[in-house]
Amino acid sequence: MFTRAAHLCLSVSLLALSLSAAAFPAFAQSGPATEKNPLARQLEDEAQPTRQGRVLSEEQKDLQPSQGVNVYQRMGAELPALPPEKEFTGKVDEAYGHYQRGEYVQALDKALTRAQNGDATAQTLVAEMMSRGLGIARDEKTAAFWYQQAAEGSDPVAMFKFALILMEGKFVTRDKAKADDFMRRAAEAGNASAQFNWGQILVSENPGAKGLMLALPFYEKSAEQGIADAQYAVSQIYWSVKDVPAEKKAKARDWLMRAAKAGYDTAQVDLGIWLVNGSGGERNLDEGFRWLYGAAQRGNVVAQNKVAHLYIQALGTRPDPVEAAKWYVLSRRAGLKDPSLEDFYLGITDEQQKKAIEAANRFRPM
Repeated sequence: MFTRAAHLCLSVSLLALSLSAAAFPAFAQSGPATEKNPLARQLEDEAQPTRQGRVLSEEQKDLQPSQGVNVYQRMGAELPALPPEKEFTGKVDEAYGHYQRGEYVQALDKALTRAQNGDATAQTLVAEMMSRGLGIARDEKTAAFWYQQAAEGSDPVAMFKFALILMEGKFVTRDKAKADDFMRRAAEAGNASAQFNWGQILVSENPGAKGLMLALPFYEKSAEQGIADAQYAVSQIYWSVKDVPAEKKAKARDWLMRAAKAGYDTAQVDLGIWLVNGSGGERNLDEGFRWLYGAAQRGNVVAQNKVAHLYIQALGTRPDPVEAAKWYVLSRRAGLKDPSLEDFYLGITDEQQKKAIEAANRFRPM
């Protein structure tokens, strides 16, 4: 219930700081570009985009797709009976059923009675509805009370939510020790958001490789449940920490890909760089450009800087000095300095500079 709860109470920058502090080499990829090394790692001259084709065997060449059953032949034909459904013997949660259907007044009526009798699941539902103003006027202070009751009753969602409330200290007295305890318990109980946040706490309190390895099991569990931030964290630790087993290191790019596909922009930028550089797998210049260009279009400044380099070097795209200058202008306006791109910009014609500036002025993030 409520699996989409916010999980960013602690910044992912904690992870980056710990990796950086331990001087792990993977972060060199995202560092400043140089004249010979635009993506902070040298690309061999013979590097080519990965192009995977499909070759049919001799037996497959003559195979034709099935034409299916003619619809007229199926008309009136009796379909086979469906297998009998397994009888449900559990207890029906009427309150949550009403909640799922958007019948909030009925849901609150059913849940409140159970909540007052100590039902932790119902207490969490009441707290959620009060905090969001569903079926009742929004009342975050009373919601905090019900989250506390449910947390003390060991409901995983409530333990996570009440830990955040204790950290903020707005509706209850701020208590870090108590917040950490509830966050740990929620993580151990399987709440995906709590698992990510508890990993972040471990990293913040144990700098360097030690904290990363302590946090890794919680990041992994959170990542398996679909939390993109955790998927990104897993990819970085797998790739960067020397004590991680080889079989896990081999999966670093897979986790980075999952985070990127989930829309996490930092993962999208890193994935583009990994693909261009051949990190964690084969090089694919076309795909690398596509990921970086997409992130640049959405306003990511680092991606805009990298795309400028790719246009200059014709990596994954055709060379285009105006496009390169446009992306450089955008990243420079955002405060990202790059001496090599500045030299390039000053070396193109006045007309090309003018066109680039006009294109940059028209740009709007997607």
